[in-house]
Amino acid sequence: MNPPSLPQQHLKLLSYNIQVAMASTRARHYLTQSWKHVLPHAQCFDNLDRIAHVVGDYDIVGLQEVDGGSLRSYFVNQVEYLAERSNFPFWHQQTNRNLGKVAQHSNGLLSRIKPTVITEYKLPGFLPGRGALKVQYGTGQHSLTVILVHLALGKRAREYQLGFIADLVNEQPHACVMGDFNCALHSPEMDKLFADTKLCAPEERHLTFPSWRPKRNIDHILTTAELEVREIKVLDAALSDHLPISMEIVLPQELQFSP
Repeated sequence: MNPPSLPQQHLKLLSYNIQVAMASTRARHYLTQSWKHVLPHAQCFDNLDRIAHVVGDYDIVGLQEVDGGSLRSYFVNQVEYLAERSNFPFWHQQTNRNLGKVAQHSNGLLSRIKPTVITEYKLPGFLPGRGALKVQYGTGQHSLTVILVHLALGKRAREYQLGFIADLVNEQPHACVMGDFNCALHSPEMDKLFADTKLCAPEERHLTFPSWRPKRNIDHILTTAELEVREIKVLDAALSDHLPISMEIVLPQELQFSP
């Protein structure tokens, strides 16, 4: 008699560029609120609490444009703050552009599952300051790797960065890449990523930018074929200049993770 099969595990993923807790919800805010990129503002904690409410429903969250603790954030590590407010037991902050007390430009991870290994990478490019965070759950062939990214604004730099990420993906048995790619789903550099890896392109475009009138799909969650995608959607949470994007996946039976 064959042993009973284990129930498949569902994971809820979220990627969110939070713009350092600046609630830019109109084009004019880029001008009128530009000072908030360097100076503290009392509303940031109210906005962080709202963001904490949004991310709290998920198992693994990738954050972009988070401050790691500088003047503009009242020297509060925003990743740690969100982890505490949303009761995430595991978190990690990667500083990619360290401007001392002025700004700590970072990527962030919030997780309800304990990572096995977390590795930070500096992405190639013409200007420093872009990074990727590789988070592994489990070991060997029974592992899931989640790669959190925030890519460059320029196309040539993104091409180098996506080539680097493709090499990371191809080393993993099961992988997910999510973040702010700063390019559309079927831009030439993304098409090359799909051609060079086992990552699958979603069937639909999901518009995330700008939050007040979404016209561009530049935030993505991508998975390899072995991971079944149940749902992908953009959340109506205009708390940044980006909207968050979420995905529910079903893991193969050989992948089982406990909090």
